[in-house]
Amino acid sequence: MTRTAQAGSPPRSQREDAIGTPPQQPTLVPAQRYYSAEFAALEVERMWPRVWQFACTVDHVAEPGDYFEYRCGPYSVIVVRGDDGELRAFQNVCRHRGNALCTGAGSQLRELRCGYHGWTWDLQGALRRVPHRKGFGTLPMDQFPLIAAQVDTWERLVFVNLDVSAMPLREYLEAIPEDIAWNRLSEFRCYATMTLDVDANWKTIADGFSETYHIQTLHPELHRCMDDVYAPQTIWGHTGKSEQLYGVPSPHLKESVDDAAVWDAYVSTQGALMGVAEDTPFPADQQPAVPVGELIAGRTRAFAEGRGVDLAWATDDQILRLHQYNVFPNMSLLTNADHLTVLTSRPGADPDRGELIMTLWMRMPPGSPRTTPADIRLNADEAHPGLVLTQDIAVLPGLQRGLHQPGLTHIVLSNEERRVINMHRNLERYLDVPETDRMTGGETDGAAASQNHR
Repeated sequence: MTRTAQAGSPPRSQREDAIGTPPQQPTLVPAQRYYSAEFAALEVERMWPRVWQFACTVDHVAEPGDYFEYRCGPYSVIVVRGDDGELRAFQNVCRHRGNALCTGAGSQLRELRCGYHGWTWDLQGALRRVPHRKGFGTLPMDQFPLIAAQVDTWERLVFVNLDVSAMPLREYLEAIPEDIAWNRLSEFRCYATMTLDVDANWKTIADGFSETYHIQTLHPELHRCMDDVYAPQTIWGHTGKSEQLYGVPSPHLKESVDDAAVWDAYVSTQGALMGVAEDTPFPADQQPAVPVGELIAGRTRAFAEGRGVDLAWATDDQILRLHQYNVFPNMSLLTNADHLTVLTSRPGADPDRGELIMTLWMRMPPGSPRTTPADIRLNADEAHPGLVLTQDIAVLPGLQRGLHQPGLTHIVLSNEERRVINMHRNLERYLDVPETDRMTGGETDGAAASQNHR
């Protein structure tokens, strides 16, 4: 069954583009934010302990005794499913001498026991055993529980926050849950995470998934099968959104691009989403002939049906339009009716190094059993996660080196890059950056505040 998008779409002249209303001048952001040890130290002190961060998936911690260690810079949080079925999070530290209690991820955990001196807690965080307790004199066990962190879920994504007094997750996510509720994200299951060590700051990594301005240059193949012009963006506050329609050539292209060329570009960049092999030719002899977008949507439905997933509820537009959500500070969620990928970036050993984490999902039939995701770690040059992501990753080390050049005092941002600008706006707020070190140019503070509360 094929369902097309609703008729009556406004003409291009009335559609919102990726730029929106241009500012009077570009936004200038101090380049040292991307490599300064002092700025990174401020992030560690004032930002990372206070924000909600995507840590793992429900598939990692689905059963009692499942646990997952989430690390970000110097911070470590244990997410654990208790014997009572409740999900809890604790700072990964023994209350005795500060040793980390566990590492990695696993299952069948019965207690949290320090491997140094044997202090032991139950999965609800209560201290249960202290070897040679009498040596401490009076040691009230109830005064030394594990140090709690906030944990909450949205759909099958698990978030943590070291600040137990921080705003609730749903408030932090703002309009995102309602905006994408149509897509039934709970039906997706995580099958793998891939962590890449990258020679770039976590912000350099995150910026690449926060704007479409680079597509016409870095992704020529993608440019032939995606509309990067009429790609509206919204900024809410901690969060933002961009939409891009696939199955059409970019309006930027001057030459004519026929359906076969759009098909070839889509197959080379997104072919896995409709289950076709690389170099699968355009079915030019198909009768009756249908537009390439409808053909791609139909193949996607057939691919889903092959694994027991019925996409009859989804319009062609819901299959072909990618919804990309940014959540401050470091998360980008990309989804359409049969695709979900979550990208996050984290700080590395120094400001010139970071991690890119790709969390990969597949929509499965309702009631499908949980499978434990595979967790893979690679150097960036060892990974080949598809043509587009490989292109994105390859450019990062050069970006990071360039930011160090003494003549580059500021990076210059367009309104098309306003999700990057919004990330810096939030950074300035959390870090309480002095006025002399803040961004300049771009929209006025009043316009920014108005946009943040759209």
